[in-house]
Amino acid sequence: MRTRTVLCIGLLTVLCGCSLHTPMQPTPSSAVPDRYSRSLTASDLGLDQPWWNAFTDPQLDELMQGVLQDNLELEQALARVRQAEASRKIAGASRWPTLTAEGDASRSRSVSGTVGDTTGLSAAAAWEVDLWGRLRAQSRAADQRFSATRQDLRGLYVSLSARLADAYFLWQEQQAQLALTEKTIASNADTLKRVERRYRAGLTGALDVYQSRQNLAPAQAARAGRTQALVEAGSTLSLLLGRFPEEPFSLETRSIPMIEVPWGNGLSATLLLQRPDIQAAALRLRALDAGVEAAIADRLPALSLGASVGYSRSTTTGVTLSDLVWNLFTNLTAPLIDGGRRSAEVDRSRAAVEESLAAYRQTLLEAAREVEDALSAAEQNRLRVEGLQREATAADASLRLSTDNYFQGLSDYLEVLSAQRFQFDARSRLLTARRELVSSQVGLARALGGSWTEPWMTQRHSQAVLKGE
Repeated sequence: MRTRTVLCIGLLTVLCGCSLHTPMQPTPSSAVPDRYSRSLTASDLGLDQPWWNAFTDPQLDELMQGVLQDNLELEQALARVRQAEASRKIAGASRWPTLTAEGDASRSRSVSGTVGDTTGLSAAAAWEVDLWGRLRAQSRAADQRFSATRQDLRGLYVSLSARLADAYFLWQEQQAQLALTEKTIASNADTLKRVERRYRAGLTGALDVYQSRQNLAPAQAARAGRTQALVEAGSTLSLLLGRFPEEPFSLETRSIPMIEVPWGNGLSATLLLQRPDIQAAALRLRALDAGVEAAIADRLPALSLGASVGYSRSTTTGVTLSDLVWNLFTNLTAPLIDGGRRSAEVDRSRAAVEESLAAYRQTLLEAAREVEDALSAAEQNRLRVEGLQREATAADASLRLSTDNYFQGLSDYLEVLSAQRFQFDARSRLLTARRELVSSQVGLARALGGSWTEPWMTQRHSQAVLKGE
């Protein structure tokens, strides 16, 4: 009988590690297009380097250093990574034997006056044999969730860098817009004085004076709006840097850069699969799939092995008894009736995998759309900037000519009025277009992701270890 029991246990132990579920793989790389509709050059992208280096702006570099060190969203994400790492360790610990120690002491007294003292010390070990891979699947799921959380962190680095750059260049644009507004106010005010002198000299009518004043007022009103937009851009930068808003936000004014992004032909769209959000979605899909395996295994018998050894000492009315006690045991449990709970859990887990697979495919589509849109925006915004540059140059010339003609008595003031408005509008739209061109380049860097985040994450992890986080 004992031999048969040992053989049964041995057979069940051999089954340890057997899986009743074939792990699935997310959508293969063949599911994404080979090329984008607009082309890029993989060799020139520099996806392993901080993308903002292309702007060669030390001030931007300093701000980027600050946001990737002090941002509070980043602090939260780092804490989530540590939580996931702890959960992974908890799940992995279930696959190992447990060892506990116990000590006890008691004294008793009977009605007859007999006094007894008992002391004991024991150690017990227990181990659940992972017959069907349930514990292994749970541990693997925790590993995948931890890796997904790290990909979330990597994605946050990418997102924060792009948001910081967008806010920085928006601040620079609003500063330039405010300077343009001040320059326009000064120019229109000077024109008003000259028109008033002509009116006092009887060289023009009162209508020209009123029209000149009317043209000055909108520029003065626009100043308040530009000032507020500058304050809001500065507040956004402060928030990203983990600071309270500063007013005014102190930065050196720089012109909005016009850079030639070295992106030409040949970048494969399969680089999409390296994006942090896609990596995270794939890892979470695998974690849920491991949950299916664990749910299936939970419907099958479970085997536990255990052993204990201890020492006890008992003294009663001067007689002392002591002994060394050991025990070996096995425990085999099998679910019989549970109202369909375990079966329903398998169905729920499979449905969760189906949902996650659809979400993963949706993430792929959205990522491809983001890259395509960013490529298109970069191309179209550059053409728009070139057109607006020609328009602004023509508007400058038109304003000079119409002003000269008016004060020489060769034309009426309506031409000056129209030229002033057109020139201010053209210059303002050009500033906005140049900033939007930079934003489209930033958006492309965000859409492509890249591996430049790894050194930053490693550095931040090292700092956390030194701080004892």
